[in-house]
Amino acid sequence: METRSDTKKPATDVTYGSYLKLDDLLGSQAPLSGVHDEMLFIVIHQASELWLKLCLHELEAARTAIVEDRLGTAFKMMARVARVQTQLIQSWEVLATITPADYSAMREGLGSSSGFQSHQYRALEFMLGNKNAAMVDLQAGTPAVHAMLAAELVRPSLYDEALRLLGRRGFAIPADHLRRDFSLPYVASPEVEAAWREVYRNPDTYWDLYELAEKLVDLEYHFQLWRFGHLKTIERIIGFKRGTGGSAGVPYLAKVIDQVFFPELLTVRLAL
Repeated sequence: METRSDTKKPATDVTYGSYLKLDDLLGSQAPLSGVHDEMLFIVIHQASELWLKLCLHELEAARTAIVEDRLGTAFKMMARVARVQTQLIQSWEVLATITPADYSAMREGLGSSSGFQSHQYRALEFMLGNKNAAMVDLQAGTPAVHAMLAAELVRPSLYDEALRLLGRRGFAIPADHLRRDFSLPYVASPEVEAAWREVYRNPDTYWDLYELAEKLVDLEYHFQLWRFGHLKTIERIIGFKRGTGGSAGVPYLAKVIDQVFFPELLTVRLAL
């Protein structure tokens, strides 16, 4: 009588290179200027896009876990994203080794391309709550990307779902915060701050909600460090010139640093 093992045999035809598709990955760097440092410029930005892809993967799952009140699962994913953000922050240290002369030599070859056009960065901002419909229109020439951002624009952000969870747990979250036009920027609420104040004053009673709040704060903290590192790196390399994609460069980056994702989680600290 034949017996059959349910254990899968390893795929002997899979190699390190084929699994990671290294031929495609390592063949995707195509400098245009002939300037030595352009390879660094490309690799840093490609690696950052891969890290952003992982951040979106993890936060999408974390948001679903919050909806389903599986906070332990959400915490694992949110903590992972904070560590990924550390990698993104450190990448500015490497990019900053490009001197102004090096960058000027390759700048013309960049054309109108700019990190400002990164749809994954924009999707991450939307997921964290920084909604701006004008950013969707920038992707009109790429229908699939445009559709993805348009869908993310109208979805509840990670913070929106956290507030919905507070409401389900019995906290007095205003109805216009639970059922609103999620494509619009979030507006802070005294009632929401009061709910978080109750959580922070009674961590033993609301430990999982307290931890959720701190995981959100951790995400924003690292995101702001990433923004600041971007600002100082661009300031060091190009000074106050306009960005290649038409943005205002350093002044624009300085402005976005003031944007806050989870306002009540910062103001509640003044009330404790």
